[in-house]
Amino acid sequence: MSNRPFEEYNIKVSDNAKEQYKSLISELGEDSSREGLKKTPERAAKAMQFLTQGYKQDPAEILKSAMFEESYDEMVIVKDIELYSLCEHHILPFFGKAHIAYIPNGHIVGLSKIPRIVDIFARRLQVQERLTEQILDCINDTLRPQGVAVVIEASHMCMMMRGVQKQNSVTTTSGFRGQFEKIETRNEFLKLISNKFS
Repeated sequence: MSNRPFEEYNIKVSDNAKEQYKSLISELGEDSSREGLKKTPERAAKAMQFLTQGYKQDPAEILKSAMFEESYDEMVIVKDIELYSLCEHHILPFFGKAHIAYIPNGHIVGLSKIPRIVDIFARRLQVQERLTEQILDCINDTLRPQGVAVVIEASHMCMMMRGVQKQNSVTTTSGFRGQFEKIETRNEFLKLISNKFS
């Protein structure tokens, strides 16, 4: 699989997809033939294809492509990884940051692959809880480290724009495997991602 970003490809969408968006625009009471909306069905279909590109990518293969034997056995943390996803309940965005750590067990992985894993799972229709578990399980099952930790903090437009309309709420989810199930290791990780270095 090529490592070129998905947006470099000429995204093609079916006539059916464009017609579905055109129909939706009409259902909303708009004139889909007016100048400002003529190309909107195609643009919307292309945007949705881009935003769900994770279905076409294999996260385990991404990790396997950059695994290296190494004796290092202390915590490795990649924090403040930006993520953007779509809530599967309303198809509205949620966005925030992921913080990921692992303790190697004979192998390390190229650091850029960890944000790639986040993107692959985030570019699907998601709930934050499942997203957290999928990232955690992929790293744990593929890299076989001594432990893995994932914390995600995100704001959900389905809560901000509609429903309870709470603009300042943040949802935090977490998952821990192996050594991070020990309270001392978990606390060290949480301290290191809290930006409160003493």
